[in-house]
Amino acid sequence: MLPKSRGTLSAAVFTALQSGATADLEPTPESAEDAQIALWALYELHYRGFDEVDPDLEWDADLLRLRRGLERSFEAELRWRWEHSGFQEERELDLLGLLARHDGPSLARFVQRRADREQVLEILEHRSLYHLKEADPTSWVIPRLDTRPKAALMEVLFDEYGDGDPNRLHHHLFRRGIEAAGLRTDHACYVDEAPAEILEMNNALSLFGLHRRLRGAALGHFAAFESTSSVPSRQLAQGLRRLDFPEEMAAYYDEHVEADSVHEQVAVRDVCGAFVEENPSERDQVLLGAFTCLDLEARYARTMLTQWGAS
Repeated sequence: MLPKSRGTLSAAVFTALQSGATADLEPTPESAEDAQIALWALYELHYRGFDEVDPDLEWDADLLRLRRGLERSFEAELRWRWEHSGFQEERELDLLGLLARHDGPSLARFVQRRADREQVLEILEHRSLYHLKEADPTSWVIPRLDTRPKAALMEVLFDEYGDGDPNRLHHHLFRRGIEAAGLRTDHACYVDEAPAEILEMNNALSLFGLHRRLRGAALGHFAAFESTSSVPSRQLAQGLRRLDFPEEMAAYYDEHVEADSVHEQVAVRDVCGAFVEENPSERDQVLLGAFTCLDLEARYARTMLTQWGAS
């Protein structure tokens, strides 16, 4: 079902999606949350859609025009953050060095040592927006790559999709984990609980994945995510066991401890490195994507730690 609106823009968009009357739809967002939930819903038309929305609206010209306006504002904000970060000053594509120098707050460390059960459940609800479709946004990039980076990306994604075994699909493992933990498992069922930072995380992935001109940003985001996942996954698994969560939930993160330590090298060197060798003019796009991944994760962590008085 469509999510709850968060302002005049999203209310108008959701009404239009239900009625099919999409012409002259140009309301101004009341807030970042209003814009982000509207953009998330418009992107969702390209994934699973909504029960009460006609599938033909996926390519409705008026909705695409509205989405493009929201995307321009969102992309401009992401680029402004990147341009004021110092990442754009790098002369070489040293992703591992950049990742090592990034020092943001860690929700995984908080879960490992201090979080209570309700706090962890809230994180799992928020994260379900991504983890229940995991690698899908990055998969849009596959047909836009040449031989070397395409083969390397497929090597990692094949693992993400369970090496051909439906029971090993990463999003299926996550679904089994949250079901065992007593949470709902239907697609995007916790979107109404998601803060703006979680919506931004998901929207950035769709923005980068759905635009061919941003394919480098999609790869940079992918490499940063894979390169910063192994240690936090170990910490999350330890925290889940500390709080006596079901083993299925901890096992999901166990899966990522070893896998992502391997994926890191492939994503940085064989995907991004090969891509920039073949497309040197798109180096900055890769850095933009890597920074965006780190920045949005840090923003979400700060929001939640502040909310819990743990910052």
